[in-house]
Amino acid sequence: MRTDSLARQLAFLAEIDRLKGVLRQTTLIDQSRRENSAEHSWHLALAALVLAEHAPQGADVGRVVRMVLVHDLVEIDAGDAFAYDAAANVGKDERERLAAERLFGLLPPDQGAELRALWEEFERADTPDAAFAVALDRLQPLLVNHHGGGGSWTRHGITRAQVLARMAPIERALPSLWAEVLRMVDENCRKGHIRP
Repeated sequence: MRTDSLARQLAFLAEIDRLKGVLRQTTLIDQSRRENSAEHSWHLALAALVLAEHAPQGADVGRVVRMVLVHDLVEIDAGDAFAYDAAANVGKDERERLAAERLFGLLPPDQGAELRALWEEFERADTPDAAFAVALDRLQPLLVNHHGGGGSWTRHGITRAQVLARMAPIERALPSLWAEVLRMVDENCRKGHIRP
């Protein structure tokens, strides 16, 4: 016999399948197609496990994995706003807040509140867990663009200053990776993938 709680959980799981259809500007490294937001979240979860030794003091990697798995669910309703597109980001916070209410509201109340709290913490980026999660969220497209010949940076004419501003959470939360970030950015500038 199916309980109301189980029905709500199954409805939520069916609904979040739609994240697979939300396309990002970042392509796969082989540039065969744009990645979707579900693939991006999966990549971040693995990055949290692989880069755990670089996490800020006090970060709980298991909690970070849960956080990055839910951080983009709101894009099901709100869409993915390209980070470097100012017009696409107008009203983004409100669109995402409404999406969070709807999506996390599909779950049983306690579970919905728990996942929404993780999403809100990610958005605030004010804890070691969230700082690590946000830094990984910035690192993943950097890696993909770097290994994919410039990817979305080249297609959109992104500048070095724009990339470095976007990567600032890495410098703060993962300082041991910052020299590598600068190396990748400068190499892409030399190759013409990022504008000076």
